[in-house]
This record gives sequence, C-alpha cells and structure tokens, in this order.
Amino acid sequence: MSWHRVRAWALLCALLTLLGARQASAHPAPFSYLDLVLRDDVIEGSLVVHTLDLAHDLGVAQERLLEQAFLDDQRVAIGRLLSPRLNIRVDGRTLVPDWSGAEPVPNQQAVRLRFRLSATSPGGVAFQPVLFPYDPLHQSFVNVYEGGELRQQFVFSASSAAKTYYAGTTQGAVAVMRTFIPSGIEHILIGPDHILFLVGLLLLGGTWQALVRIVTAFTIGHSITLSLAALEVVSPPARLIEPAIALSIVFVGADNLVRGGGRDVRAWIALVFGLVHGFGFANVLREFGLPREALGWSLFSFNVGVEIGQLGIVLVVASALAGIRRWNAVVGQRVAYAGSIVVIAAGAYWFVERVFFPV
Repeated sequence: MSWHRVRAWALLCALLTLLGARQASAHPAPFSYLDLVLRDDVIEGSLVVHTLDLAHDLGVAQERLLEQAFLDDQRVAIGRLLSPRLNIRVDGRTLVPDWSGAEPVPNQQAVRLRFRLSATSPGGVAFQPVLFPYDPLHQSFVNVYEGGELRQQFVFSASSAAKTYYAGTTQGAVAVMRTFIPSGIEHILIGPDHILFLVGLLLLGGTWQALVRIVTAFTIGHSITLSLAALEVVSPPARLIEPAIALSIVFVGADNLVRGGGRDVRAWIALVFGLVHGFGFANVLREFGLPREALGWSLFSFNVGVEIGQLGIVLVVASALAGIRRWNAVVGQRVAYAGSIVVIAAGAYWFVERVFFPV
C-alpha cells in the first residue's frame, strides 16, 4: 500500500472517529433529576429534565424549550404529560402535582419544573417515576429532603419497583409498622420450614410454662441474628443458611424420637437454632428492602409481625395436640411419633434440595 493511500485511510478513520464523537455528544445521558422536600403540610418538588426527552414526547422543536415564553405557553401541556408519570403516592393515594413554574437551564440543555403536592404530615411516600417510557435506558434520580437535610436517594429505571421513604416523624413510624408488621406475619405463615420447626418443638407437649420458654428462646435467638444481619454486622450467604435451617428441622424431629423421658432441652434447641432461622428471616427482609431512615422501627416491626404469626401457630398447634392427648393419651403419643417422622423426612428433603438442587 502506497504512502498516500495510508494517509488517506488514516484521514478517513480520523473523520469517522470525530463524527462518531459528535453524534455521541448529540445524545445526552438519559437522566432526570427529581428533588422532593417534605414539609408539614406540603411536598415541594423540583424536576429537571433534558430538552431532548421533553421535546420528543411533546412533539416540539428542542431549541424552543429553552425559550421562557414558549415554556410558559406549554406549561399546561407539560404538566398533563408528566403528572401521571411521576407516580408519587401517600397512604396508597396518588398525589396530583400542582405545577407552579418552568424555567430553561441552557447550560444543561434542560428544563426545570416546579410543583407542589398536597400531603399533610406524610408518614410514608412511595415513588415509582417513569418519566420517559420511550427510552428504556432513561433513569430518574430522586433526592428526598426533610428537616432541611438530604435524607435518602433513589435511582429508578423503567423496570424499577416502587420504593418508599418513611418520614422521621410519628406518622413515619406508624407507616413503617403498617408495612413491616404484616410482612413479618406473612413471612412466618408462608414459610413452611419455620412452621415445621415450631411444630416439631411442640409435638411432645408439656405445660404452658414450658411452651412459653420454648417460644421465648426461639424469639431471642432469631431476633439477635435478624438484627445483626439487617445491620450488616454478620451476613452469611443463603446457600449456607437454608440447608442449616433444614438440618435444624431434622434435629428437632430426631430429638423427639430419642429423648424419651430424658431432660427437656427444647428451649435450648429453640435458642440455638433460632440463631440460624434469624438469618433466614434477614434474607427475606433484605429482599423486601429496609428503609435506612427508619431502620430501628422496621426491624422492630418485622420482628413483632413474626412473633404475632408465631404465637398464632403455637396457640393453634399446641391446643390441638393438647386436645388429642386429653381425648386419648395413646393416640396423642402416636401423633407425636408420626409427626416427628414427618418432620425428619421434610427436613431431610429440604436439605437435599437446597444443597444439591439449589434454585
């Protein structure tokens, strides 16, 4: 290849590179910025969007959006476009923004929009903004301010689930409890491994005082590790915790069969294996999402929910077993024996499944 041809190819490559860079610079990063300031009787908002996105969805020329007079004329249309896309809710009610102004931000090729939301002392504010659905890469950055300070930041894409900010007020604590207590109840009731562990501890019966000691020990155990894991002090992986929970179920069933008339150590078993089950609760709570600004209340509320569900299970199972034993002691013994075998079998099945066939 001649020297002139080499120079021509080099010049062509440089021109293509420069053209690509210019085209890339013409497409801004697909971001919007939403600031929300929580006050006693209102939420004040500021939304910054790029003129390219807004012009696309309004069907207008991009450069016109940098003219104040044009923005004033388009304020109603802009509000009609963006209001349903903000998707801000308090207590399950979608708030309708009252748009108060729009101004161009020429150095950012953007428009700043201001609005207000009527919300008296909101406890929890849920967000799920999808501002420009035409662009699947678009992201919205949300900053939440309360008491003059930045409290929390969120990032949303088109596929993001809703997220909630809990205010640092009495209303916020109530909102946390309304969310996390039912979550704790639901988790214990839909968790067959936790239920079977409790049932295994109750099969041999005993006085109500003994059963209270067992339940209290289990509560202490899982509360300790739930808190440690939620605070990220200790956080063992689920691939270790889930098989360990299955083994705890096997151990409880086996103890029922071999203990006979020996010392009742079920409270100690509940305490030790409660530590393991607490890590299992924490995995669920972590997926659910702990609000940073209300960490203590959310942990407390989730634990209360777990205890409510746990007490319900204990009352139903213990009462049923006690009724069977009062009716016929022999049948009661057979139920305890057969139930322990079922507990062992289920625990062994879960152990094999979780070790060798993890999802």
